[in-house]
Amino acid sequence: MKIGIFYGSTTGKTAAVARQLGQLISTAKLYPVAEATRADFEACDLLILGSSSWCDEQDRLQDDWNDAFECLREANLGGKKVALFGIGDQVGYPDAFVDAIRVLHDAAQAAGAEMIGKWPDEGYNYHQSAASEGDFFLGLPLDVTNQPNLTDSRLASWVAQLVRETNE
Repeated sequence: MKIGIFYGSTTGKTAAVARQLGQLISTAKLYPVAEATRADFEACDLLILGSSSWCDEQDRLQDDWNDAFECLREANLGGKKVALFGIGDQVGYPDAFVDAIRVLHDAAQAAGAEMIGKWPDEGYNYHQSAASEGDFFLGLPLDVTNQPNLTDSRLASWVAQLVRETNE
């Protein structure tokens, strides 16, 4: 199975998490999304997409996703699985916590992907998130600013969950 971790990062936090994921999934290839092409998305069986969330009214994605987002939307992701992670600040931006997960989710799902990797919303303190549905987030939210002590355990548990979900 070909696994790609696609990420955009402004402050380095998302890149650091992507590298951690790459260490946990040693067969995965890291793709800084600013350099990714439609062919890169289509070449992977499992795509792990990551972005921090920004409070831009037009979209919530980190800037590196600007060009790559169109490649993602135009890609044929039928038969592929997609998991999402987002970096957010639930204290500073409690009304838009990890909203970028929703933007990526909707684009990947519209491109035909099977979405995996939902994460329970227990242990988070936010007011609103476009990335939540019921008691779950559409991917793994990480707050490396306010909950850095939970990042490693959440990543390890989420990767174990992805392994189970890709083998189903």
